[in-house]
Amino acid sequence: MQMGVDLRAGLRGLQSLVFPPVCVHCRGLVPDNGGSGPPFRHLCPRCVAAIGFVRGPACRCCGHPFPGVVEGGRTCPHCAGLAPAFAEGRTATLFKGPVRSLVLELKYHHGTYLGDDLVEIFRRTPALAAWVRGAALVPVPLHPSKERRRGYNQSRLLAHALVRAVGSGVEIAELLRREIDTPTQTAFDRRTRLANLKNAFALAPRVTLNPVRRFVLIDDVFTTGSTLNHCARVLRARGCLNVDVLTLAHG
Repeated sequence: MQMGVDLRAGLRGLQSLVFPPVCVHCRGLVPDNGGSGPPFRHLCPRCVAAIGFVRGPACRCCGHPFPGVVEGGRTCPHCAGLAPAFAEGRTATLFKGPVRSLVLELKYHHGTYLGDDLVEIFRRTPALAAWVRGAALVPVPLHPSKERRRGYNQSRLLAHALVRAVGSGVEIAELLRREIDTPTQTAFDRRTRLANLKNAFALAPRVTLNPVRRFVLIDDVFTTGSTLNHCARVLRARGCLNVDVLTLAHG
């Protein structure tokens, strides 16, 4: 086992020597840190410092941080009117700067090689690790035709990165399927997203649900929450009592 680890480390070192890693955000070189490599392999230290990690206080529905000190109730403009079918939501970062570049690379440029960097983001948000421990992580599914074209589901990759970051006490449950190949939702407002997503998700075939188990839906970005909310409704309609959501970014 140790020999295999040493071999992979040696190959990564050789690859970094011949093809120095480039920061996916600023396109500058990512420096080698004493031969062992930096914690982030595809973001330079300057861009890592620009990551907008989310700390409390934050909205308990969508995870977006509140500025300043929170006293009493607080209305979040980012998820107002959502009527969530899930209980709570968390996010690791804000969808801007380096994180935006990571997500775009992951979704549209076959960025499966970014797995270690995604793990590192989750490791730097230890409150999220504690929050998901004991839950089953449910990746938001892609339509089969889109997953074939892309070659992978980025939400599943994020779920695997979160499992690696947490270490134990969490597992992945592929419970949902996407029935309708909806257009990308990026440019649409909430009303249009809701119309596009109607009947888009269903329970995967031959799935057995434990209604008292806690499930956490995993997706890349919380924008309006429409996609996650539709997935939560499918699980709630099948009797699931404990459904939460978690995203890599919010924006």
